[in-house]
Amino acid sequence: MPNLYKRGDKDTRPWGTWEVLESGANFCVKKIVVNPNQKLSLQLHHFRNEHWIIVKGEALITLEEHELFKNAGENVFIPANTKHRIQNNSSSSIEFIEVQTGDNLDENDIIRFEDIYGRV
Repeated sequence: MPNLYKRGDKDTRPWGTWEVLESGANFCVKKIVVNPNQKLSLQLHHFRNEHWIIVKGEALITLEEHELFKNAGENVFIPANTKHRIQNNSSSSIEFIEVQTGDNLDENDIIRFEDIYGRV
């Protein structure tokens, strides 16, 4: 399947926002903002890898059963089929750049295991 993202796509979620900065045949670059004291669902993707680069704030990142703290300038790689989450425990927003790679890039490639907002 192709990359279904295009430059300028954006959305507001219960935890913050995302915007596509660039996309190509098998990559997508997003800027993601996580609001204070919010977190994304514990999730995985079957068809894409993600590389997160923290550009503002301190993030608590869950990779499978491991928890990592990452500050601005640090990064983490998330292979496909790996449970992951990013969480903001501070009173300031976190910003990070997400680089997705894979043959099937689609917002529907998301399996949620836990979600404080009731999404499935």
